Amino acid sequence: MHQKDDDVQKPAIDPPTSAPGIPRRTFLKGMLATGAMTSLSAMGVLDLRWAEAAGSPGERNLYQKIIAAHLGSGEMKAGSEIGLIVDSTLTQDGLGVMSYLQYEAIGIPRVKTKLSVSYVDHQTLQDGFENADDHRYLDSVTDKYGILHSLPGNGICHQLHLERFSQPGWTLLGGDSHTPTCGAVGMLAMGAGGLDVAVVMGGGQFYLSYPKVLRINLNNKLRPWVSAKDIVLEVLRTITTKGNVGWAIEYGGTGLQYLTVPERGTIANMGAEAGVTTSLFPSDEVTRQYFKAQHREDQWSELKPDAGAHYDKTIDIDLSAIEPNVALPHSPDNVKKVREVQSIKVDQVCIGSCTNSSYYDLMMVAGMLKGRKVHPGLSVAIAPGSRQVLEMISANGALQTMISAGCRIMEAACGFCVGAGQAPPSGGVSVRTSNRNYKGRSGTADANVYLTSPETAVATALTGVLTDPVTLGMVCPRVELPASFPIDDSMIMKPTGKKEVRRGPNIGTPPSNTPMPAELKAKVAIKVGDKITTDHIAPSGTVNKYRSNIPKYSTFIFKNVDEKFPERCAAIKKEGLASAIVAGVSYGQGSSREHAALCPMYLGVRTVIAKGIERIHLDNLVNFGIVPLTFADPADYDKIKAGDVLEVEDIQGVLDKETKEVRLKNVTQGATYAVKCEVKPRQRAIIKAGGLLNYTRQGGKA
Repeated sequence: MHQKDDDVQKPAIDPPTSAPGIPRRTFLKGMLATGAMTSLSAMGVLDLRWAEAAGSPGERNLYQKIIAAHLGSGEMKAGSEIGLIVDSTLTQDGLGVMSYLQYEAIGIPRVKTKLSVSYVDHQTLQDGFENADDHRYLDSVTDKYGILHSLPGNGICHQLHLERFSQPGWTLLGGDSHTPTCGAVGMLAMGAGGLDVAVVMGGGQFYLSYPKVLRINLNNKLRPWVSAKDIVLEVLRTITTKGNVGWAIEYGGTGLQYLTVPERGTIANMGAEAGVTTSLFPSDEVTRQYFKAQHREDQWSELKPDAGAHYDKTIDIDLSAIEPNVALPHSPDNVKKVREVQSIKVDQVCIGSCTNSSYYDLMMVAGMLKGRKVHPGLSVAIAPGSRQVLEMISANGALQTMISAGCRIMEAACGFCVGAGQAPPSGGVSVRTSNRNYKGRSGTADANVYLTSPETAVATALTGVLTDPVTLGMVCPRVELPASFPIDDSMIMKPTGKKEVRRGPNIGTPPSNTPMPAELKAKVAIKVGDKITTDHIAPSGTVNKYRSNIPKYSTFIFKNVDEKFPERCAAIKKEGLASAIVAGVSYGQGSSREHAALCPMYLGVRTVIAKGIERIHLDNLVNFGIVPLTFADPADYDKIKAGDVLEVEDIQGVLDKETKEVRLKNVTQGATYAVKCEVKPRQRAIIKAGGLLNYTRQGGKA
């Protein structure tokens, strides 16, 4: 299913990473040792920074190895901006429509990545014409531009990409925050806004701050009833969901030999909740066996850190000491041991999502349910992660076991995880194996969602109350991955270039911003607290079907926080002012959805001033010409009120001079605060231009 390299336009400078008959690592070591890289640099063939970044053999971690082989620009130094050459991209339908509209606006006739895949998995609940029209647009636009297209019902993008397209040592940029799932096989996979994905598909580099690397050693072996979900909840308990911007996680330790690729995928997946750039596992014998079972052993390669690899910080976790964990409402890092909070009455159990919907997960579920019935007082829904998984559990009888136990079988899609169906009752308690339990995300504003492993979810389904599976008194099922998975890629459409792009009435054009004015004067349209997620800003659920219609979707911005926000922005615009958002710590955590920046831009927001802004959301703000500012003194946050008029004089000069310390005047109160504008020179030029789309159209010039 991979596109041939002959069909792909290579970057102008493509750093040599191998030679015929010589393994890549041997080739690199030889180039470094002989000084050939210095000669190539002098000839203008190779950026010497790339060669130097490769490091000395014996000292490189996984990030240094992969980034060195894909470095297009910048210096591999923590905090420095680098540009990466991206091998592959993925999108999902909830956000992908806007990404492809933006790609069309850029005007490149064919994607330049080695592989790009469009998935339909979020908006499969067709409660109106809008989702179906979006799917038709995706089918036709991907055909035109050379992109593979996975049809509705084929499965969740992260599960499918791990199964069919992941590759050790490759880079992957996805328009979804859980793209790091593919880090399970040694792939540098990162989430980003849809506009970043569009630019990369057009041959541009992906820019990010070179991360600090946290090594987490998983040592020893899990006890029965404890799973990968409990591991990542333990990680979230330890490092929390805030304060991790600029970090990436690399996993190692003696326990890796006992963790399958699907289990590693669960752990890499929820690194997104911690706010790290991505998570990465080595590609080892466990990985090779998985690729062999997926009939892709030829795409496997070993990738391990050197014995003397350097890390900025190291944490050791004893797997044998972990117990079943649960994340309490309303944050994935609000983690307790299940035994400490069990016996809470539950109304609903949902098993699935990109975090826990693999064959491994569902065979564990079936093993626990065999010969048993779910508690009559609750609803139990199960969603396989892919059609491959669904076919396998159908063929081996596991599906029948689930149905006989009283479970409801959902489509192989995101579904309940993104608020598309299965909303709990008013004030209800839902136990879910998904990755987020933000308030209102389930589709019910006053519901309480608890995140657990499949084992704990089934134990709860059997008893009707939150239950530690250790207390069930049954033997823990043993799950083995098959030596061979059934392969059927018939629902992944290859591009023909023959289809005419079809647009429904719900599909608009991507709005663009105006260049940054000389003076930035904005009224505070809303003041919010800490840990405001992109779900708070741009809600999920049934309103997702309007994401290709920005004027309509913008009417829902901050709907569950302050439904008057769009109306207030309109009034501010009539005053001739821009709007501002003031926020606390970790603003914009969660999903990569660029609509949380795109729609505020459409409503007239030109700046966000916060105690802290998460990585992907900060990049999205920049991409749409919104100035991200952070308080030098967090106490100044308390002094600003909604309705205050704020001003930065000569904002163009501030951006030109690359000034980090900025004076923010509160015109209403007659006060001045110190704020920081900590964006890179390239991002300053993007803000001046009014966003990345304008910047790209101008040939990368402000």
